[in-house]
Amino acid sequence: MSTLVAKAEALAVDVACSDDALSVTLSDGRIVSVPLVWFPRLHEATHTQRGKWELIGSGIGIHWEAIDEDISVASLLHPENFMRLPHKRRQPSREKRHEQGGHRGARG
Repeated sequence: MSTLVAKAEALAVDVACSDDALSVTLSDGRIVSVPLVWFPRLHEATHTQRGKWELIGSGIGIHWEAIDEDISVASLLHPENFMRLPHKRRQPSREKRHEQGGHRGARG
């Protein structure tokens, strides 16, 4: 009988916020930096509030009590799985639909 073991992601060990970015140092040495605007509550928080964070679950996430914000390391490493990023489109543009023959209301 074989057992599949999922590879564990790195854990957060330190957190820093600038006016523009959230930077998280991971247990494997990587530093992940993402735009602060991805997290509106954190973006609108004061410097003091941003500085009062705690690790959740030995580093699987970060919690800010004063602003009730939780961010997982997984969401920082794979944001496309957790949030709608501004550069992603859900549907092809109107021109592409037309080129593909998907123009609405067309009569044959």
